[in-house]
Amino acid sequence: TMWCLELLLPLLLIIRNADSQWNVWVPRDITAMTNSCVVIPCTFMYPSSIRPYRGIHGIWYYGQPYPQLFPPVVFKSRTEVVHESYKGRTKLLGDLNQRNCTLLIGNIGAEHSGRYYFRADLGGANIYTYPDFAELKVLDQPSIDVPEEIVSDENLELTCYVPDNCPDMTPEIQWMYTDYLPDPEFSSDYVEEGNTAVMSSTLAFVPRPMHNGQLLGCRVYYPNTTLVYERLISLDIKYAPRSVWVNVSSEVMEGSSVTLHCEVDSNPPPRISWMFGEQELLWDTASNVSLFLDDVTPQNEGIYTCVGDNGFGAMNTSMYLSVRYPPREPVVNESMTVLEGSSLALHCSTQGNPAPTLTWLKDGELVGTITADELSVLEVIEVTPQGDGQYRCLAENEHGRASSSFNITVEYAPVLLEESKCTVVREGVQCVCMATGNPEPIIEFYLADLNITINETDNRYNFYTHTDGHMSTGMIKLREKGERVNNGGPAVNVHCSISNMYGRQSVLLELQQEKKYMMAVIVGTIGGVAVIAFIIAAVRYVGQNNKKENGNPRQDVVLENPALFYSAVKKDKQNLRKKVLKTELLGSKFNSILEETTGEDGDFQPVGPMAGLERQELNYASLEFIGVRPREGAPGRGDDGGNYMEIKAK
Repeated sequence: TMWCLELLLPLLLIIRNADSQWNVWVPRDITAMTNSCVVIPCTFMYPSSIRPYRGIHGIWYYGQPYPQLFPPVVFKSRTEVVHESYKGRTKLLGDLNQRNCTLLIGNIGAEHSGRYYFRADLGGANIYTYPDFAELKVLDQPSIDVPEEIVSDENLELTCYVPDNCPDMTPEIQWMYTDYLPDPEFSSDYVEEGNTAVMSSTLAFVPRPMHNGQLLGCRVYYPNTTLVYERLISLDIKYAPRSVWVNVSSEVMEGSSVTLHCEVDSNPPPRISWMFGEQELLWDTASNVSLFLDDVTPQNEGIYTCVGDNGFGAMNTSMYLSVRYPPREPVVNESMTVLEGSSLALHCSTQGNPAPTLTWLKDGELVGTITADELSVLEVIEVTPQGDGQYRCLAENEHGRASSSFNITVEYAPVLLEESKCTVVREGVQCVCMATGNPEPIIEFYLADLNITINETDNRYNFYTHTDGHMSTGMIKLREKGERVNNGGPAVNVHCSISNMYGRQSVLLELQQEKKYMMAVIVGTIGGVAVIAFIIAAVRYVGQNNKKENGNPRQDVVLENPALFYSAVKKDKQNLRKKVLKTELLGSKFNSILEETTGEDGDFQPVGPMAGLERQELNYASLEFIGVRPREGAPGRGDDGGNYMEIKAK
């Protein structure tokens, strides 16, 4: 390089005319590595009218061009007096007489960085300091040219530069930490510009997101020396979001709190936004953003999406938030009134998480099937009166239960019950008609023989009616007992008519319990006679014993008013029942079983042969014994002087 400069200088002198003024040419900027050397090319001019006196001398100053300010002397051709920092370091390579002022500075350090001025001394007053300067930069590491923006998956070239301005030392360049790069390529170049030289090495490869933040290095060394220089850089690779991490889909209880995290891998950091459907809930420019939800409700359940966008691309990831809660109160049909035979579809819907099981209950009993869904339909085909009642839909899941109910009223035509009949009673015949229906049936009796319809109270028939829910009961009493006609049929001819808005029905009531009534009369009569006979026998037996004890001759015992013995008949509306008549006579107990019949007023009635006697109220019976002396300890005599015994009925 220096030889080329020496050849060019004469050409420059020929080109310039004789009228040229003071002028100098030096590189404006020049660089060198620390502890190496640097050559500052320099060519100066002076007016052609000046004739150098005793040759041409030159001085190099550091920092400023004014001698009166005593700048440090870098080199002086007349003497070797220089500044301490430059002793033994500088040498003039050019020939001043040839107007070449090129300077060599060896073993330079960082303190030598700065401006260098040349001063020409032609003798006498012809001394001139050129204002142009060469600025030296002493480097302690090579420089790497990095593009302003490195984008992933796009070709990248990195160039490492080192100055080559020291003729005695030639640098070499190596790239460091390239083993992890995909298919790297290397190339070298040498550039000369402004009489300064720069050596370069270029590394080319295609970066990936994984290379972001990794180190690359350029190493410069001078062979046969210990001088080594290194420069490291961290790759700043721009890439679109390549991963978006969010919470895994989760389940939370209603009323609790939850935090949703989102982290995006991209360079530069993206704009992160949390979306719920089309609604943006939160955004920030960062590498991670968290969304906090407090007191969650079922309305918070759904898909949450985290979107990352940094200008180089966009990416999103979604998660599902499930809100668990007990079943809500089921929605069911309104209470309804339907006609028998109709078909119904009963709906029950609710909400719950997990999906609840739906159970149908009728009056507390399970009906239908259990459904694991939020909707259940219970189909009732051709509903019957038994379908009338309260229907309840019960919703259950692991977090709780809820239910709703409604009523179904089934309306139907009247139906006659089996209990409807006519019964022979002591006073005559009693007819009962019982029916169910909705609306409750209207009951009427029709006496076919008399062509009379009974639907209100009549003194002759004691009409009575009663309604209990959907059941109606009607009753009449006929004063005369039924008798059989020639063909053996009952003399009673009573029809029961039942009706409501859906139908009418008329039925001839069957006469029942005739045999049972006659049997009760016969048994009662026989029983009464037997009891009286038994009492008479007992009294005679006692009388005979008393007579033997007193030595008196036997006397007959005469009973007074034996017809005063009665059998108790107590009113009972439904059944004949048995009553034990316990009789105490002289310390002996006798039991007779009498079968009772139902009396109208529940009073005592004569039985058997005594039936023709006038009805009387009986408190006790008196028996008088003629010529019989009471036994010691026996009951005393009454005021009328007669002996008596008490017969008690229990």
